[in-house]
Amino acid sequence: MPTTSSRRLPSPGSARRGVAYRRSMARTIATDTRVDREGMLVFVRPRHHMLLATTRRDGRPQISPVTGGVDGDGRIVIATYPGRAKTRNAERDPRTSVVVLSDEWNGAWIQLDGDAEVLAMPAAEDALVDYFRSISGEHPDWAEYRQAMALQNKSLIRLTPTRWSPISTGGFPADVAARLDA
Repeated sequence: MPTTSSRRLPSPGSARRGVAYRRSMARTIATDTRVDREGMLVFVRPRHHMLLATTRRDGRPQISPVTGGVDGDGRIVIATYPGRAKTRNAERDPRTSVVVLSDEWNGAWIQLDGDAEVLAMPAAEDALVDYFRSISGEHPDWAEYRQAMALQNKSLIRLTPTRWSPISTGGFPADVAARLDA
């Protein structure tokens, strides 16, 4: 079977045959770091890749990859459109969750739970300016941006965090890594 690498991969049974194979694998140990509200916001502010979870009418989760920011009041802000499932779900049931991911796939992450509110135009206009600033800084032409948001009839979802997980990284549980290295 051809491979894309000149390096030969170990056979599935080789892990049982020798310590050398077991010890040659790098171990990443999973971590959980508990943080207070300020620590959570410090972690979230520079990260904009998120997964927003809302609840469908049938009770199942609806999960959307989104770009988000943090407003001046510590709320997660996500631009959207009125007809999107996430928007309709958040209007019907404000209990929402968001997983904030690091830019690198194996980086740290955190889950925030809270209550969402949906702002529609024209009430969303100033909040959409804050959303843009929280992600990209200053816009070269705020009048043009506001006009574009009105033309697109954008909405904004604001999630007020009421609880959050530890900041976590993936990897082996410490006890499993210790057994593998024994």
